[in-house]
Amino acid sequence: MEIDTDKIDDTILALLHLTSFPDHGVTRAWKGQDWDAMDRLNEKGMISDPKSKARSVVLTEEGASRSKELFHKFFEMAG
Repeated sequence: MEIDTDKIDDTILALLHLTSFPDHGVTRAWKGQDWDAMDRLNEKGMISDPKSKARSVVLTEEGASRSKELFHKFFEMAG
């Protein structure tokens, strides 16, 4: 079975919106997600390097915007 890692990354990015919070002019999110996906999101420029001692990552402007967009796309109820 082949896995579409882009779909996994989009889902995790959407879930990061749930744990995101403003912090001194940037948006941060708790990083309790799959490490491989977090590394890929960093490589795509969506988040800061997850390999730090901090318990959260910084979402880039693009990452924060895409995170919110994907969250509404995947989890907002129609109606």
